[in-house]
Amino acid sequence: MSTLVVLVHPNIEESIINKNWRDALLSEGIDVHDLYLKYLDKDINVSDEQILLESYDNIIFQYPMYWYSSPPLLKKYLDEVLLYGWAYGSNGNALKSKNIGIAVSIGAESDKYDSEKYTRYSPETLLSPMIATINFIGANYIGLHKLYGALNKLYGALNISAEELEKSTMEYLLFVRKFENSGSFLNE
Repeated sequence: MSTLVVLVHPNIEESIINKNWRDALLSEGIDVHDLYLKYLDKDINVSDEQILLESYDNIIFQYPMYWYSSPPLLKKYLDEVLLYGWAYGSNGNALKSKNIGIAVSIGAESDKYDSEKYTRYSPETLLSPMIATINFIGANYIGLHKLYGALNKLYGALNISAEELEKSTMEYLLFVRKFENSGSFLNE
């Protein structure tokens, strides 16, 4: 089963986690589609994107969590590519039964989530619009790979060790490979 990772990071060369994940995916021969690299002008070619998505069995959206959401290009992408009559509606079944997952890097540490002092919400709750979109278009939501402590050198020290980054990268590759090899997590 073929897998496409749709990478949505506005400054991937300054990234530590998403760049590391991307490089590991590429070294394993997994297809990575970098939206910010492809669409520097933010003008999305809808038909090309629809054809690309149709050609894969499994799709993972990889991005840093921005203000408890996604980078702006991902929202634009979803608005423009997942059209009525193609992704949903009476004849919109292009992504029906495809497996779609999410991989996110999260700036803060895990104790900042589900805490009365900070966000009060888990990453899964904050990502519920993305998960609902996956379900709405008839795809199979297969899960979330996440890594906390992603603040990088632009904003402060990386909050994880090199060993934690390596462990997360290996877990991400296993997530993708399990996704590729099983066809679906729904039976596990």
